[in-house]
Amino acid sequence: MLKAGTLVELEPASVEVGSLRIEQGHIVQRGPVVDEHPTDEVLYLDGKLVMPGLVSAHHYLHGALMRGVERVGLGFGAESQALHALEGALGPDDVEAAASMGAVEGLLSGVTTVFNLHASPQSISGSLSRVAHGLGRVGLRAVLGYQVSDRFGAIGREEGLEECLDYVKRARGRFRGAVGVADLETLSSDALEGVKGVLDAAKAFLHLALAEDAAEERTSHERFEKSPLARLLEHGLVSERTILAQGVHLSWDDLNALLSTGAWLVHAARSNMFTQTGTATAGKFGVRGCLGTDAMSLDVFAEAQAAWLKSRDAGQPIDILRFLANGHRLASAAFDAPIGPLQPKAIADLIILDYRPPTPLDATTLAAHLIHGLSSRHVESVMVDGVWRLWSRKVLAVKVDDLAAHARESAKAVWARMK
Repeated sequence: MLKAGTLVELEPASVEVGSLRIEQGHIVQRGPVVDEHPTDEVLYLDGKLVMPGLVSAHHYLHGALMRGVERVGLGFGAESQALHALEGALGPDDVEAAASMGAVEGLLSGVTTVFNLHASPQSISGSLSRVAHGLGRVGLRAVLGYQVSDRFGAIGREEGLEECLDYVKRARGRFRGAVGVADLETLSSDALEGVKGVLDAAKAFLHLALAEDAAEERTSHERFEKSPLARLLEHGLVSERTILAQGVHLSWDDLNALLSTGAWLVHAARSNMFTQTGTATAGKFGVRGCLGTDAMSLDVFAEAQAAWLKSRDAGQPIDILRFLANGHRLASAAFDAPIGPLQPKAIADLIILDYRPPTPLDATTLAAHLIHGLSSRHVESVMVDGVWRLWSRKVLAVKVDDLAAHARESAKAVWARMK
């Protein structure tokens, strides 16, 4: 029982004092007053905020090991080169260590679901299970995809496809599988046919970055005489089960073509600024625009604030509540269950924030408080699937210091192999 909390819904926005009963991983009752049962565990919230757990619709957990990696040059090319080198040096233990520490940072920031892309070309088979194990120890929910690429030849490509299909079939509980794609501008038609085959066989989501760099379309035209998006459309790979991240260099025609497909478009403003590739016009992402954290920290509050400020600076401020709520809609579609609304029958993924607003907090001011006030420092407790994973800022299932020490040792080893 969560009693006397300030219950926050994102879209349509609402802020009201009320109570929730949670049983077997789901919200089963909500109201201004909910009667207690003799066996209830009761938490009196005294007006603290209760919000849906946050969703990052595009992330690289192994990006946690990038902090301090030397880049040769500036911009997107330098960042891609460094990330590819790190991926090539990852071993199974490193994969799990990065996933665990990324998950801890997400949990402390109020993130409960992450859509993650992974690549470890020297150890492909079983790598998504290692990611899941790292996440599972901490308690997050996730949709995991291996990035299929031609960068390591036909054998590496087929191993990537096999890893995706195998994990999609095995994922259960708080985990689902997806098909990831990387280096779309050089990906062969055979590879795209293979991706289509896996998607048809497994009915999974397709997850990839698109139009992140201006050179992507030029390279695609040189090799295939078509834009990356045209190739995806030609192979029947864009639908309501497609997640397209970045979209920085999409033309207006491409955006218009995408909006009619039902695809999810993910904005990652912090990554755009860090890689100096430009910033997507997220205000044109339509009704399915959402937020992703890419290889930055798994902090959706920080991402939301950066995205809104950047869009306002461009003169086209986004509806930040919709972008956040769309993350829940995407998670609901992936898990085929309601995730996000604090309503009966929804999965109990939620966060408690100790935020004392200095101005009135209601449906009309909620967005302003999200943009200017709320942050990860206010996250007090986090529940995933009806289980407390963070309590009073303490991660419950693991020893964070041990995980951090393991991640540092992994980083040293990976960096040494990169040289």
